[in-house]
Amino acid sequence: MDISIRSHKAALAEDFREITEEKLLSMERFNVPIERIVVEVLHENNPKQGKKSHRVNLTSHGAGPFIRAEGAGHNDLAAFDEAISGFELQIRKVHERHKEISRETLRRKDAM
Repeated sequence: MDISIRSHKAALAEDFREITEEKLLSMERFNVPIERIVVEVLHENNPKQGKKSHRVNLTSHGAGPFIRAEGAGHNDLAAFDEAISGFELQIRKVHERHKEISRETLRRKDAM
């Protein structure tokens, strides 16, 4: 999975990239094919935004499903945590839908 981070009007923390890659790579446990994820970090200069001045958008691209999640918070990591929770919920739904449920083994067991 390729992860690209873009920031608009923002200076990112030094450990933001490491935390982002660690949490996004943990999504591979769902076995949903995603080629690339774009992480966009936006800062709002308007002081009236207050606690929602930082926004993070996660968008998947490639052969797998199109998944998009957005989060807002008082800093980049809080916004990313909100976005990753929505992203994980969507990827979990895709994983559950594509599970193969085979009842043939139960039928064979009853016939024996």
